[in-house]
Amino acid sequence: MISVDRAHVMAYRARALGLATRGSERPGDLHVLDLGIQEYTPGSVQVALAARTTADFDDDRLIMVWAARGAPHLLRRADLAALVKQLWPVSDADASVRINSAQIPDGVKLGVEAFRVTAAAFREVLHEPMPRGEVSTEVSKRVPRSLTYDCRTCKARHIAGNVWQHSGLAGGVEVVSRGKDAMLAPITKAPPQPKKNSGVGALITTYLRFFGPATPVEVGKYLGSSTAEMKKVWPSGVVEITLDGRATWLPETSVDELTSAAPVTGVRLIPPMDPFLQARDRDLLIPDRARQKEVWRVLGNPGALLVDGEVAGVWRAKMAGRKRVDLTVTPFGRLTAAHRKKLEDESAEVARGRGVSDVTVAVE
Repeated sequence: MISVDRAHVMAYRARALGLATRGSERPGDLHVLDLGIQEYTPGSVQVALAARTTADFDDDRLIMVWAARGAPHLLRRADLAALVKQLWPVSDADASVRINSAQIPDGVKLGVEAFRVTAAAFREVLHEPMPRGEVSTEVSKRVPRSLTYDCRTCKARHIAGNVWQHSGLAGGVEVVSRGKDAMLAPITKAPPQPKKNSGVGALITTYLRFFGPATPVEVGKYLGSSTAEMKKVWPSGVVEITLDGRATWLPETSVDELTSAAPVTGVRLIPPMDPFLQARDRDLLIPDRARQKEVWRVLGNPGALLVDGEVAGVWRAKMAGRKRVDLTVTPFGRLTAAHRKKLEDESAEVARGRGVSDVTVAVE
């Protein structure tokens, strides 16, 4: 039996997720794109890339789509054909958990059928770039009434957001822009709508390669599914690892990297919802529950300050005109003079990610 402690795991994950050293690979060549980078706020994806590579951010091999949990992710176009089948529900029970919402209690009972009809509606409606609101109106007309609800804000009846975002990739939807002027477009040469799940084991293995060693509990939370459903499709080729006395799993091919992972040194400023923060065992990532609440908030998550591979504080950014971004960093403890100097250097990478030349840093 292989046994490791938290320090080994943190070092392994920082390295697996590309945060040990900043290279010069194009974005599409980064290993972290195997799982994707979630977009949280405008510019957050670029800041995540800047934490990992000095290369330009433009890469026509990449695309933004609704992926895991229906959240927008930057992914490789070449990976979509496999991913759309991997993310398709493995059962009616799985589908119902993913779209569970008090807004549509009867619609939840449709299970996989909810995904099928919504994805089909997207493909019927979306043939050119369209405003998100118009797509919602047209898709809502084409799905069972049980998948829609009366929205007080819009003063209209439309499809529940979790249903259509979970179904978007299968419906061939590209997320062109978000916010007030959100636009959607059909994916060029989109893979066909799946008829059943295929390859979920490979998807689970990819999760474990980045966020392992872990358990079906964390995988279920990451995909918006349940522990029970993940246990049914748990892949072969993973080995049991004892992590601080509890059973977890890791791909067999990653064991040597885990046991030999050297501690990570240096400072990084990563955006909210950076892949490093996506692991669902938050007690391992940040053992202090009070600190967890500072990193993962109900609304408005901050970015995270990493010092030597550990979450050591939070940061926020505010644009000052069109050419400068002002950063406010709140460390959880005292920063050494060397760490402060590295923090100043890293702030320039955030500015690069935000597309500006100047940056200021205030440490609270």
